[in-house]
Amino acid sequence: MTKDSKIFDIRGQSLKINTAADVAPLIEGVEPALIEEVHLGGNTIGIEAAQEFANFLDKTRNLKVADFADIFTGRLISEIPDALKALCDAIEHKSTIVEIDLSDNAFGVRSVEPLRNLLENNRFEILRLNNNGLGPEAGTMIANWLKKSAELSKEKGLTSNLKTVICGRNRLENGSALAWADAFAEHSTLVEVRLPQNAIWTDGIRALAEGLSKCQNLRYLDLQDNTFIKDGSKAAVDAWAVALPKLSVLETLVFSDCVLAEEDDDEVPPPLQKLAEGSNMSLITLVLQNNNLNTSTFKFFANSLASLPKLRRLELQWNDVDEDSEGHVDAIRQIMKMRSGKLFAYEEEEEEEEAEEEAEEEVGEVDDAKEQIPPADAKRLEEEVDTLAEIMSKVTIN
Repeated sequence: MTKDSKIFDIRGQSLKINTAADVAPLIEGVEPALIEEVHLGGNTIGIEAAQEFANFLDKTRNLKVADFADIFTGRLISEIPDALKALCDAIEHKSTIVEIDLSDNAFGVRSVEPLRNLLENNRFEILRLNNNGLGPEAGTMIANWLKKSAELSKEKGLTSNLKTVICGRNRLENGSALAWADAFAEHSTLVEVRLPQNAIWTDGIRALAEGLSKCQNLRYLDLQDNTFIKDGSKAAVDAWAVALPKLSVLETLVFSDCVLAEEDDDEVPPPLQKLAEGSNMSLITLVLQNNNLNTSTFKFFANSLASLPKLRRLELQWNDVDEDSEGHVDAIRQIMKMRSGKLFAYEEEEEEEEAEEEAEEEVGEVDDAKEQIPPADAKRLEEEVDTLAEIMSKVTIN
């Protein structure tokens, strides 16, 4: 439990919380009226325990973050709906909620129904549903509930509050993509959408292009590891060439592992052509790994980066970089370096950056540790080091 009186946090303790008696010592001394964040993840919660946590949640007055990620590991599928319903019902009518995280819970279609009222009546801003095993059926249900919430808001003369939707690794597939596209179109307030690794193919990607094009405040879009070109159809890449110019404030675009081009295709993918025409001049990060991009696209980028004046990070790893491409890649690298940006064209460059970040984290940890040393102890330690240095300077080795 954190010392901050506004945060209730028991994350990562691997507790098996079955009963109200198990919950009691965890919430003892905690004043729910003060709580703004609740984090339960990394523990496994049974029905009775969920109901007791719900009683606690019901007493909160200014709850902003409801983090229920990874709370059903090892639970029977028959337990999850009742436990989930208790938690969702407790926060459904709280107008102060900003963020809800339900990631890493194996809902599937059998356990998703308790989310209905919470999602249909939402006034929150951030929804995280990552790695829930939804599949197309449950994915469609959730998308329809979100669409309904936007419609209900309009009936009341209200604008949707929803700004961020993260729903990756859920096998949404084409079967739910149209429903998601419709939901996104209704929530035109969205600024961040992440749908990576959902096995969505051409028709679904095309539908998403049409739906997301209505979200003209969108700043972050991640469709990594979904398939734009399938069986030769380029309908999706063409659709995104139409959609991108409508997303003029986009800052981060992640199209990695999306098959933007077919093997040995010398044509520059249409969405990238639009970028070169200045469709998205606010882009800061562009991630295009593993898309069968070849010399023609690298040359194209080398000649058109002026159309992306704010670009500071360009990732092109695992594309077809050969001898003919290297000159263009070097030209791109120089342009990015001149604007204090980074190009990642080879796998080892990413590994080098990760090593640098780890080294920086270690230095930060050392600095933090130094800051925690009391001033008197720090001064004494410094004097001891100076004394040792003086002694060592007088030592001679024959």
